[in-house]
Amino acid sequence: MATRTTTGVTHYHVQKQRRAKFIEEWRKNHRTIVGVDDVVLHKTARGMRSGVYVGTDGDRPTRTMDAQVHEIDPGVVTTTHRHSWDAMVFVVAGWGWTEIDGRRIEWGPGDSLHLPAWAWHRSGNDGTRTTRYLTFSSEPMLDTMGMAIVEDAGEAGIAELAQRPPYTQHLDGDDPYARRIRRLGREQQARRGGRLHTSWDELELRNTPRGTRTTFLLDRAIGYQASGITMAMFEIAPGRGQSMHRHPGEAWLYVVEGSGHSYLGTEPEGGQMHPWKKGDIIVVDHFLWHQHLNTDPDHTAKVVRIHMFDSLLETMRALCDPLVLFEEPPEHIRDAQAGDPSTVDWPELTRPTWP
Repeated sequence: MATRTTTGVTHYHVQKQRRAKFIEEWRKNHRTIVGVDDVVLHKTARGMRSGVYVGTDGDRPTRTMDAQVHEIDPGVVTTTHRHSWDAMVFVVAGWGWTEIDGRRIEWGPGDSLHLPAWAWHRSGNDGTRTTRYLTFSSEPMLDTMGMAIVEDAGEAGIAELAQRPPYTQHLDGDDPYARRIRRLGREQQARRGGRLHTSWDELELRNTPRGTRTTFLLDRAIGYQASGITMAMFEIAPGRGQSMHRHPGEAWLYVVEGSGHSYLGTEPEGGQMHPWKKGDIIVVDHFLWHQHLNTDPDHTAKVVRIHMFDSLLETMRALCDPLVLFEEPPEHIRDAQAGDPSTVDWPELTRPTWP
């Protein structure tokens, strides 16, 4: 007997209602500043305390990235786990270590790490004070596609655990299938050989036309092989600001040091100012014009910026071309907003402190 599948109404009305409901819920849950005091830490089965700045598990839904904070007490080693998404780590306080597929990496305040997809990892604190670090991951993006998977191995040692998923490196032939095998094999080989750690002591900040000095923390430009997530840090001089710009997609900006405010608006003028302080996260995700300003007349402000520019935004730019999805003011306006960073007497770069 023939059967029919029907919703009772046209696909037009179903899609229209679904899309309207989605954007209504999205706007209702939007945050511009997530204060450090708004993040509640909870004991977890991994042996650490964790809290959510931005992400569905903290009732602040996102679509491409999330942001969490974790603390490990002295003498504690977390359980071992792995997941199908990439994660970036920025250490805020304390000295500890992380094992990634059996490779132990020592870290301290200001250091950055990459936790590759499907890599077993655990962290420990052999010191005398609590360690604190933030993680930024692409879990929401994979969740959207039904590919977000996590596996917890408890106290199992790395030697007992399965390696990352196998893959075929080579297949002879010039047909599309053989080409795909080789292309994906090369890509996977490169990803598994990417850099995993950036020490704060290695950083060198350089002046930019935006009026700040900046450096990469995690990016393919310095040898990392992440799934489109980039992490950089910029420093704003006392009483100055970064020049205005806008782009779509979610971007998180974690305030490492200092205080100030950010302008966000649909136009370069007439928007709102949002104050921030050390430990807060600034959320930029509405294709809004934005500018970050340091209100302290005596001290610089340091901000870590996380974005999926190399995946999500590049894809959106290609799909929307010739629409421009990354905009800055004309150079003369940009330069007037930013000022010349070479005139700043920048302080010596020292590791961040907490609180």
